[in-house]
Amino acid sequence: MARSRLTPERESELYAAVLDLLREVGYDALTMDAVAARTHSSKATLYRQWGSKPELVARALRANKPADLSEIDTGSLRGDFREMLERTDDCQMEKDSALMRGLAHAVHDNPDLHRALRELLIEPEMNGFEEVLRRAVRRGEVDAANPALKLVPHMLIGAFVARPLIEDQPVDHAFLGTYVDAVVFPALGV
Repeated sequence: MARSRLTPERESELYAAVLDLLREVGYDALTMDAVAARTHSSKATLYRQWGSKPELVARALRANKPADLSEIDTGSLRGDFREMLERTDDCQMEKDSALMRGLAHAVHDNPDLHRALRELLIEPEMNGFEEVLRRAVRRGEVDAANPALKLVPHMLIGAFVARPLIEDQPVDHAFLGTYVDAVVFPALGV
């Protein structure tokens, strides 16, 4: 697929519009016509650049993420986690959490969306996160045989899903900081 005759600014503008529409109407009601209208683009341009709605949505979500997690290296796992948390403010965290909850349902009905999200968003995030954990093992902070290493992403995703359901509260820095200190670090032996 041909890509990127768009300026980085224009691409960011398009991605922001896609995310706004996702929050407003959800994945199923989001159409390329609506994106084209919102961004004053043609559908042909959108399809030429991204090929499909799932690809456009996944790329917009990826562009919304802070830099690669593997770049975070403060010298300690505790510091790395704090740095990860600091990269997103509470308002953005709440918006992202709501977006992901909405997409979780759409993924079950749309294998193309599932593939695009895994390939363009989840796998890069997991690779970066796993590198942060591997460095902690190399520094001797975490035992390489600790079975919790493979479960840390599950624990964190669980926190994002459970808090709104159980407490009717959004996930924020204070909650995640407490959660990591009380659940994740003890599971890792930190």
